[in-house]
Amino acid sequence: MPAKYLGWLVEIIYEDQIGKITKRRIQVKSIRSGLIKADDLLTGQPRTFRESGLLAWHPIKTTA
Repeated sequence: MPAKYLGWLVEIIYEDQIGKITKRRIQVKSIRSGLIKADDLLTGQPRTFRESGLLAWHPIKTTA
């Protein structure tokens, strides 16, 4: 995921280390050393995702 997504709301398709695939909505906080730190919008909790586990992503359009 490019660094341009810092601070953005993004929807991701993610495969964890045991092969479980999930769809999540996150707010990207930092991207460094192959790790994405973000807030999960569903739970409100901070999460860390491996960049290598991202299968797809796209920004979420917000209405302003």
